Amino acid sequence: MKKIVLFAAAGLMSLAACQEKAGYIIKGTAEGVADGDTVFLQKQTEEGFEALDSVVVKNGTFEFKGTPDSVAVSRFVTYMKGDARMAAMVFVEKGNIQVNLSPMESRISGTPNNDTYQKFMDEYQKIGKEMNDMYQKIKGDTLLTEVQRDSLMEVLDKKETEGMDRIYQLVSENIGSAAGVHLLTMFGSSFEVEKVQPLLEKIPAAFANNEEVKALKEHVETVAKTAVGKKFIDFTLNTPEGKPVKLSDFIAANNYTLIDFWASWCGPCRMEMPNVVAAYAKYKAKGFGIVGVSLDNDVESWKKAIKDLNITWPQMSDLKGWQCEGAALYGVRAIPATLLVSKDGTIVARDLRGEDLEAKLAELMK
Repeated sequence: MKKIVLFAAAGLMSLAACQEKAGYIIKGTAEGVADGDTVFLQKQTEEGFEALDSVVVKNGTFEFKGTPDSVAVSRFVTYMKGDARMAAMVFVEKGNIQVNLSPMESRISGTPNNDTYQKFMDEYQKIGKEMNDMYQKIKGDTLLTEVQRDSLMEVLDKKETEGMDRIYQLVSENIGSAAGVHLLTMFGSSFEVEKVQPLLEKIPAAFANNEEVKALKEHVETVAKTAVGKKFIDFTLNTPEGKPVKLSDFIAANNYTLIDFWASWCGPCRMEMPNVVAAYAKYKAKGFGIVGVSLDNDVESWKKAIKDLNITWPQMSDLKGWQCEGAALYGVRAIPATLLVSKDGTIVARDLRGEDLEAKLAELMK
């Protein structure tokens, strides 16, 4: 369940696709909202959200009308009052669009892109719930033996793989639409580079200059530079004590080195750590080393996790969270993430964990 970012949130990017110019009507309801309250139509910018239009709720409903641009765009229908906030991403395109705002689950329907997006989100949320329920069960059951826990983690890993395969299939089936391209920019960084590149080539020309598409292409290029068979990229970060250290120092000291991107706040990282600890204990004498690259922001939380998880190998971080320099160089957007590097600096594997890590080390260190 390493893709912790994968099931956290959906729909925070703006995309466009050519459409015939015609009117749109966005009709909606908002749970718990009183007549006289205001609902906004917003677009996302680098600075946040910008209101484009607003309407007052009347008889429990609201309605936006307008003429779309020459391209259909994703916007947000949002209600904000005090601490309350409800929002739904919609594709503004010709036709009648229905929006139902709810604190728990807002829904959209009525036009091709909105129907496609909602259908996808229904299945995506189902997959995410199944995985999260199993993860919480494993995490919370203190009576599980180590063997039982490992067995359940294998089942969870299998479910994750199946879930990601299904998500990829759904994105592939809809790549010619605004909704499909939007979903690719949402999930593309979680797919293997070899799978993303063919989809990028199928994106309609209308999306060529889209900022999210450009960002995904840059991510794919970054990951390709650190693919299996490429040389590792060096960087310098600090130890928990604040001492600068180079990644290359650890690579040179071992026959094989696992670069482990993790964080104290990452539940799946903590669940996986016993497997990493076991691999280190088994193969350390044969020249296997590990260097942890933490995406923490707080040094004390980082230090506590190192102690609690029985981590005895070197650690480094710049305490910048997701802005970590090392993570950026390797295109890491989800954790745990790993790279296995040989003594000569060649990357021999990416994202090994559990049985896969054990099998690879057994193969290399006969």
